[in-house]
Amino acid sequence: MGTQIENITNFLQIYDRLATAGQPTVEQYSAIVSAGYRVVVNLALNDSPNALADEASLARQLGLEYIQIPVEWNAPTIEDFQAFRTVMDAHSADKIFVHCAANKRVSAFVYLYRICQGVEEPSAHQDLTKIWTLNEIWAKFIDRVRSSI
Repeated sequence: MGTQIENITNFLQIYDRLATAGQPTVEQYSAIVSAGYRVVVNLALNDSPNALADEASLARQLGLEYIQIPVEWNAPTIEDFQAFRTVMDAHSADKIFVHCAANKRVSAFVYLYRICQGVEEPSAHQDLTKIWTLNEIWAKFIDRVRSSI
């Protein structure tokens, strides 16, 4: 029996075409492909904990489109979110797997993206808090982005 996508650190299925997680391993990449995902968006830095040495090549070898938007853990920017939103909008018809080191950056970005898409705040917030409780940096970041959209 192969690796299950649910075993990826902090895996969270948002809806049928969108899932989030922490850093997948090389072995777990096959589960992403098996689950039908076609696009991988990585918000972690190349030197984040457990980062894969050449993740872009791995993803492409498996037939996935790979997009990295490196977001500084202690300094997320509105521009980072705008880049993420552009990627998500461009791939709205695709099955997308979004990850970072621990699914914290991603949970905040996906929360904001869902708000932009008209998802009711309580529903989006519920998924955000399944992963972590925002620290001060990220709470302020969310406030800044929400006031700009």
